[in-house]
Amino acid sequence: MSADKLTDDEKQILIRIARESMEIGVRGEKLPPLDLKSMTTRLKENGASFVTLTIGGDLRGCIGALEPYQPLAQDVREHAIAAALEDPRFPPVAPSELDQIEVEVSRLTVPERLEYKDVEDLLAKLHPNVDGVILRDNFRRATFLPQVWEKIPDKAEFLDNLCYKMGAAPDTWRRKHLEVFVYQVEDFHE
Repeated sequence: MSADKLTDDEKQILIRIARESMEIGVRGEKLPPLDLKSMTTRLKENGASFVTLTIGGDLRGCIGALEPYQPLAQDVREHAIAAALEDPRFPPVAPSELDQIEVEVSRLTVPERLEYKDVEDLLAKLHPNVDGVILRDNFRRATFLPQVWEKIPDKAEFLDNLCYKMGAAPDTWRRKHLEVFVYQVEDFHE
């Protein structure tokens, strides 16, 4: 990703798209069309993003995509609205909350499968504060962005919580060989 980093201008454009889209969505107004023609190539190329909303450092909503399937600018726009209105962990953001919300955008690299032999090997191969992690068990899957390591720095506890998020028992990763993928992010906020 290093050769492909977003410029400061591109980051500011994405933050503005996320903020404006979220506010319009929360107010129930109609979104204006996104003018992709005026954007840089990187913002027009398919990209995967997560948009995280916080109030005073506490999570208020976070939604995103793990695989790129639409232009990055459009991806950020959709996930900003979804983070505000559709995160099942929270009630929809109210208009009265808008001025307290801080918006963060994470642009993801394409996830890569992490091959591992056993529990010890898996723990040894994880890179806290670098790797976002996806666990998959048949049809269930969940991810934590690399930023989650700040709140859960212990690797085993990180995986326990990720299993719980996936709807499985926290020790599932110890008892069963799960599919594990890792990715990195370029994250920036207001």
